[in-house]
Amino acid sequence: MPSDSLNALTERLRRFADERDWTQFHSPKNLAIGVAAEAGELAAEFQWLDEAASRAPEPERLARIRNEAADVLLYLARLADRLQFDLIEAANAKIELNAQKYPVERFAGSARKYNDPGPR
Repeated sequence: MPSDSLNALTERLRRFADERDWTQFHSPKNLAIGVAAEAGELAAEFQWLDEAASRAPEPERLARIRNEAADVLLYLARLADRLQFDLIEAANAKIELNAQKYPVERFAGSARKYNDPGPR
């Protein structure tokens, strides 16, 4: 298994938590709250930026964005591990579901939600 795979990352994260006896605190509820909290911290890095600045953040902000994005990924990986589901498999299944909900011929170039009938 490549060392940069999600499985390798999950195993490393599991060892990290186990070595510190933190698994007792890693209930699905707590991990889901952690995902939400870290996603909020990630979003805060973009708050008040205009579109151009959000596409090219200065190096210090980009470093913070990278750290917050990594926190979100780590919490998600840990949550999937604790609930024993394959996160990559779940993501692929969700892409398939979204492909059905958002067919190209109806949604290409549109930000509408699947249940918005659009212009009549």
